[in-house]
Amino acid sequence: MLSFDFHNPTKIIFGKGRSSELGKLVPAGAKVLILYGGQSANRTGTLAEVQKALSGFEVHLFGGIEPNPSFDTLMKAVAVVKAENLDFLLAVGGGSVLDGTKFVAAAALCEDDPWQILLRHGANVKKALPYGTVLTLPATGSEMNSGGVVSRISHKAKLHFSNSLLFPQFSVLDPTKSFTLPEQQLANGVIDAFVHTMEQYLTYPVDSPLQDRFAEGLLLTLIDIGPKVLANPQDYEAQASFMWCATLALNGLIGAGVAQDWSTHMLGHEITALYGLDHAQTLAIILPSMLQQRKKSKQKKLLQYAERVWNITQGSDDENMDQAIEKTRQFFESLGVKTRFADYKLGAEIISPLIAQLENHHMTRLGEHNDVTPEVCRQVLEKSL
Repeated sequence: MLSFDFHNPTKIIFGKGRSSELGKLVPAGAKVLILYGGQSANRTGTLAEVQKALSGFEVHLFGGIEPNPSFDTLMKAVAVVKAENLDFLLAVGGGSVLDGTKFVAAAALCEDDPWQILLRHGANVKKALPYGTVLTLPATGSEMNSGGVVSRISHKAKLHFSNSLLFPQFSVLDPTKSFTLPEQQLANGVIDAFVHTMEQYLTYPVDSPLQDRFAEGLLLTLIDIGPKVLANPQDYEAQASFMWCATLALNGLIGAGVAQDWSTHMLGHEITALYGLDHAQTLAIILPSMLQQRKKSKQKKLLQYAERVWNITQGSDDENMDQAIEKTRQFFESLGVKTRFADYKLGAEIISPLIAQLENHHMTRLGEHNDVTPEVCRQVLEKSL
């Protein structure tokens, strides 16, 4: 097992109706900015519920945070924070709103150009406003980690950032908030959580049996409950398991002491930035091809994944790895998320611009071995057509 530091200070408040406790979770006397996305927060009554719970506080609202949160939109929120002298943020939404709130928390107290937070991936964050979250869409795990992703449309950039100062103080997880989500958003969330787990699990062995079993448990649970959530979004138990899986997939636990990959995510970010596909759609396209391209370096863990997750043991090593990759693709497809560029009316013309973007953003030595070069990414993209 590799050496590691693990610290996660976020308090989780899990269960139906728990947002009613916000008045006890937000610091007394705080001046609060509630950040949210589109009209669903209003339509479902979640925003009104949150405002009622904070009836004793000075509360301001900022809506319109996009599914891929925009730097320019978030800087408008920063301006509100400064103009009103606000000192606590509350994110109400899914991963995009939570990621955006993290950026606002850092940018509001940033002493240099806030764009540098993204260019330096959060390394320059020295202080941040405190914040909490009310999660409405399980997917990103942002409710219990210190990282996020923000886009800047004018730069055609989608960049990640993280800093230990950016953990939420608390996160309210109410599975009933997912009852009214569209099927595509639920499917996307399952895939996002699944690939988060894979990026930390399917690398190379470092004698970490507990982390492996944690990760395999998450994968098996997502395979089991994904179809149930889509078939009946109001199944509380399935939604509860889904929400907790998505949180645990990226709260640092399964990644402690193991090698991590993230090349699928980095390539996926560039696809979203240039061509507008949903984040989970990019992951569903890239992961099977990435595994196929890198079978040799991932062989031991791929075979373990084949046996423990998909119960594949009877063929040769090559056959078993191929079957496991195909099972992964079939799982994504079974959720209604397509796994080829052609399914999104994109072809070989996208490859060179994507490689150029990787190079522009210095994403030239990706993966657990730092050997996923632009040429490897080109081969992955070709396999994904």
